[in-house]
This record gives sequence, C-alpha cells and structure tokens, in this order.
Amino acid sequence: MARIKPQALLQQSKRKKGPSRISPTTIIMSTLIFVLIVFFVYASYRHWTQRSRMLIENKQSVIEGDNSFMDSKKSDLPGYAILDTTKGSITVELFKDSSPEVVDQFLDLCQRGRFNGMLFRHVIKHYVIQAGDSDKLGAVEDWTLKGKQYSQLDTSLKHEAFMLGTSKAKHDDKGFELFITTAPIPDLNEKLIVFGKVIKGEDIVQEIEEVDTDEHYRPKSSIEIRNATLKQSI
Repeated sequence: MARIKPQALLQQSKRKKGPSRISPTTIIMSTLIFVLIVFFVYASYRHWTQRSRMLIENKQSVIEGDNSFMDSKKSDLPGYAILDTTKGSITVELFKDSSPEVVDQFLDLCQRGRFNGMLFRHVIKHYVIQAGDSDKLGAVEDWTLKGKQYSQLDTSLKHEAFMLGTSKAKHDDKGFELFITTAPIPDLNEKLIVFGKVIKGEDIVQEIEEVDTDEHYRPKSSIEIRNATLKQSI
C-alpha cells in the first residue's frame, strides 16, 4: 500500500473542516423577517402619527366652529340704525364689537318701538344733544359749564363729534337716553358709554343743535324721533 505523505493529510483535514455555506432558504427567511419587522414598526409609527394629527385637527375644528358661530351670530345683528326725526334722518353705525351689551339693549329697544316719539330734551350748542323720556337735567346739568368751554376745541382731541352714546348711570329700559356729541369731547368716557357714530345726517344733528332753547337748555319747539329703523348694511 502506498504511503500518504504528512503534507497531503494536512491539506485533506483542512478541506474537511472548512466553513459550511449558508443556504439560500435561510437568507430568504431572514430577509422576510427583517422586512416584516421594519413594516410593522413603520405601520405603528404612521398609525399613531395620524391619530395625533386627527386629534389636533378635531380640537382646532371645534375651536374654530365655536369662533365661527360667535362671529356669525355677531354678524347677524344689525350694524346700523336710522333715526327718523322731525328735522330729518340720522344714520348711525353701531359699535357691535366694542360695546356689545349696550348695542344689544339698544337693538332690543328699537325692535320694541321704545324710541318712537322720544323727544330731544336738552340741546347744548357745540357740545351735545340729548333725547330721552325724562325732563330732568340729570347728566346734562354738570356739563353746561364745560359745554361753553368746549366751543373752540381742537379737532385733534381724542373724541370726535357726532358720537352716539348713553349715560353711564344705572337705568332701566325706560330711562335709556341717547346722546349725540356735536363737538370733540376729551372726557367723553367719563360721561357716556359710546356705542355708535353718525355716518350720515350730520347736517340734521347740527340743525337740531341750532334750535332755540330756554335757560335749562330745553328746545322751545318740540323735536322728536319719529321712529328708529335697524339695518343690516347701508
């Protein structure tokens, strides 16, 4: 028998102990498992991301819905009033945003015809004209001296002429008075709650302002508001 050399035996043992190859089936299965794990993680991430976005959008839509409801409710209210007087018509724009409570009360009284036949009780030239049911001087009494001082006011003062307001004094619906300024008044906020402005009929206001009055600033001839009409727009 031929004898095998030691070097040849060493080479044969190396070939037998060589690393075994990974089968294609194992590679495919490992790849599929990895892909499934990645897909599951991605799907979970997308699900929770979309859910969070939906919650945020729903919350925003609720808030926007409430705001739009309030805005639509406010926009539905008439924004103008026409005071038909014995001297002519006076159109006023109502400040629904800055004086909502007073505007609401004014609108309610207009709809109930509260101003129909209301007289202009006091007229202070270069200062204010006042309509109401009471013949007492009330808020006008402590204005008379100031009214004379304001006849030469600069037009750059804080409050303009032809502003519509009512007294700050507590009163019921029957005591609701209307004041229209005929000159700039720097301390207007101390006297009135301003809730509108004359945008048409300034000449009528001035005509009322020029009527003859007695020593208590009461017009000698009756001037009244025949009716008050509300308008959505002009």
